[in-house]
Amino acid sequence: MKIVLQNLTKKFPNRSKTGPKEVVAVNDFTFEIPDGKLIGLLGPSGCGKSTTLNLLCGLEKPTSGSIFFGDDDVTKVPAERRGVGFVFQNYALYPHLSVRQNIRFPLENLKGDQKLSKQEMNARAEEASKLVQLEGLMERKPSELSGGQQQRVAIARALVKTPRVLLLDEPLSNLDARLRLQTREEIRRIQRETGVTTIFVTHDQEEAMSISDMIVVMRDGVIQQIGQPQEVYDEPDNLFVAKFLGTPPINVFKGYVKGEKLFIGDEAVLDAKGVADQEVWATIRPEGFELDENGPFSCALTGVEVMGRDISVVATHPQCENVTVRAIISSRNKVAVGAQSVRFTLVPEKVFLFDPQTEERICVQ
Repeated sequence: MKIVLQNLTKKFPNRSKTGPKEVVAVNDFTFEIPDGKLIGLLGPSGCGKSTTLNLLCGLEKPTSGSIFFGDDDVTKVPAERRGVGFVFQNYALYPHLSVRQNIRFPLENLKGDQKLSKQEMNARAEEASKLVQLEGLMERKPSELSGGQQQRVAIARALVKTPRVLLLDEPLSNLDARLRLQTREEIRRIQRETGVTTIFVTHDQEEAMSISDMIVVMRDGVIQQIGQPQEVYDEPDNLFVAKFLGTPPINVFKGYVKGEKLFIGDEAVLDAKGVADQEVWATIRPEGFELDENGPFSCALTGVEVMGRDISVVATHPQCENVTVRAIISSRNKVAVGAQSVRFTLVPEKVFLFDPQTEERICVQ
């Protein structure tokens, strides 16, 4: 099911006596979601991603704009008639019902031509349970399940009505690190098997990048960038996107371009062909450093963290916005732990320049 959002805007009244009368949660959101894809809505708390999800499912009415499911305009269609499956952050399972009853519950409310017999409802519940690998747990209560199993019950309940669209609102935030990894892999598997168009809301960029076909980065209700996860990571449109994506975060330096050379402090660290003389934000991904005792860029060494396959070099620099500079290098490299400084050569494709005023990307030839 293709989803089209056209100039979608949602405003809430401002309860504060100071400031504007209205708060814009979603601002002129226009985007087409291809059929059968998994889209990650990504951004910090308060950026409007959950509001967008609520608009899609009908829990909120837009202030302006339109929502299309395929060729159908569903902007004013009630939530129960949109054919949407919704998985909430807190699972919202009924504690007094068994797993089977929780999964079957949405089917019990069907009426008219859609009404199912008890045998049909049980068969659909069994089918959904197999999809999320809950066989053998159907008679348990939610309190007898792990967090990951409860999450799978919530997903099965959303899928049992064979929805046109599946919406997931921060579904992994209540799980520990190992379960999060396992469950996000399950979500991706289920989405591929069902082929249902899925929108996955999260503030965790690693989650969004690992399972999404495309990601939408949001800030203050406005789309910042749309694209395939690796494309957005490798080619950020602005400083916000560059800083938001990546673990460890990108290193941000005050720099300037002079004579088509990028300077950080007094050091000319990289060519900047085609860039006029100006001040810039110079950002370097952690993997954009190569250890080189004769390299053009120097930092004060504060520590070395061995992480198995990689080494994290922790340093400082007076022009760095971050508290520390982090460089991720191969474990084949040897860093003298007692050294006072460390020198690097920079990988050009891992260095991005941004205008200090607009924070938009400056392209280097």
